[in-house]
Amino acid sequence: MYSDRMSTPDRLIEATQELLWERGYVGTSPKAIQQQAGAGQGSMYHHFTGKPDLARAAITRTAAQLRDTAEQLLGGPGTAQERLSAYLLREREVLRGCPVGRLTMDPDVMASDELRAPVDETLAWLRGRLAGIIQEGVEQGEFAPGIVPEEIAAAIVATVQGGYVLARASGSPAAFDAAVAGLLALLTSRHPAV
Repeated sequence: MYSDRMSTPDRLIEATQELLWERGYVGTSPKAIQQQAGAGQGSMYHHFTGKPDLARAAITRTAAQLRDTAEQLLGGPGTAQERLSAYLLREREVLRGCPVGRLTMDPDVMASDELRAPVDETLAWLRGRLAGIIQEGVEQGEFAPGIVPEEIAAAIVATVQGGYVLARASGSPAAFDAAVAGLLALLTSRHPAV
């Protein structure tokens, strides 16, 4: 699964990322991490003080990857509307859910300030980045004047995260696609109640 050139700490972090996404914190045992990473117990504890330390590194990396992916689309060329559409329509593993958003449903992650922090910071960054683009769109006349960019940004994040939940519940990405299509229809409407 991992290349020979990947360092042991990187293999451990990547294995933990995958397992947290699939199983959550409680379901991710040190033994499962070691097996998936192809690393021994000694290697794990040589590089990390324990499961919480490794989980923090994995969550931080997952959050950074989400920000990088979003920024490639949100910071790309085009109008505000085009960049928002590119973000909403990007390829996703819908039935797996959001690797960051799913962590908000994990009581052990949410109970730990250290594990929760990168999740909260990433979602706050995303809302702020979206609000900035929406503000640009208002200034360029793409969106109705008088809307509150922070509220629309929160609605976008809530729709995407809720779309994942609907898709997972139904076992079909169609529910996610419908949520995104509905949101895009609202965003392209010039009606003041966007």
